[in-house]
Amino acid sequence: MYRVKKVLNHNSMLVIDAQTKKEHLMMGKGIGFGKKVTEYVKPGPEDSVYSLQELTERGAAGEIVQAVSPVCLELADGLLNEAEKVFGRVDRSILFPMADHIEYAVKRIRNGEQISNPLTEDIRVLFYREYQVAQCVGPLLLERLGVAIDEHETGYIALHIHAAIDDERVSEAMQIARAVRECISLVEQQTKRRIDAASLAYNRLMNHVRFMVARAVSGERLKLNMNDYMEVRFPEAFAVASAVCDEIGRSLKCTLDEVEIGYLAMHIERVTSDELQEESGA
Repeated sequence: MYRVKKVLNHNSMLVIDAQTKKEHLMMGKGIGFGKKVTEYVKPGPEDSVYSLQELTERGAAGEIVQAVSPVCLELADGLLNEAEKVFGRVDRSILFPMADHIEYAVKRIRNGEQISNPLTEDIRVLFYREYQVAQCVGPLLLERLGVAIDEHETGYIALHIHAAIDDERVSEAMQIARAVRECISLVEQQTKRRIDAASLAYNRLMNHVRFMVARAVSGERLKLNMNDYMEVRFPEAFAVASAVCDEIGRSLKCTLDEVEIGYLAMHIERVTSDELQEESGA
């Protein structure tokens, strides 16, 4: 059971756990309607309860709740509900930084300060399902607050959703997207070819680089070494992969395991082979 501390609006209120005496945010359709301070309530199966003891990348949960509008909290809660339908269980503590981001996005848009994100297209491909969920907030923001968000804002929200389903912070997800973009650009420079972003090989390459970066950050190592085979069989792709791994390592301020070179070379060879086949009409 919880004791009502403050009703934020019809769909949200601050409550105190009767046993632990700790403060929580309770959300649900009509849950705050007619409720009185000190009244005891019990959440229903469709309601959400969030601890305000969380410390997030954007500050303490309790402080964020005080600064963010109830509507933005509701929108973030709705996004997490959608994410659960797609991904199953999610980390609901991401509600607070996500709501905070939506709040500031609304302020930026109303002030004519909409942002541009050069990684938006990479985020859309790397975190495709997260991006699809993030798009759900657009019509609701327009309906509730009269604000239209663009694809760049949607991309940032997608990163928050990714953080809710993966053991990865928003800043880490952005780092991966940035490293992937850098890697693709380096491959294009080294091969002097523009890679078709719509191709299957491109998507495979992006996802490989995504997990390669994640392994570099976590210290995980691949077991099978393909370097000798790839260096002999595809020397040009191997040379490109070696240069790219060196550059990505400098960017991430860590050393990529040399075993990564062979695997990256395999994907680079696949991408360039596909491009050559298309050019020849094969």
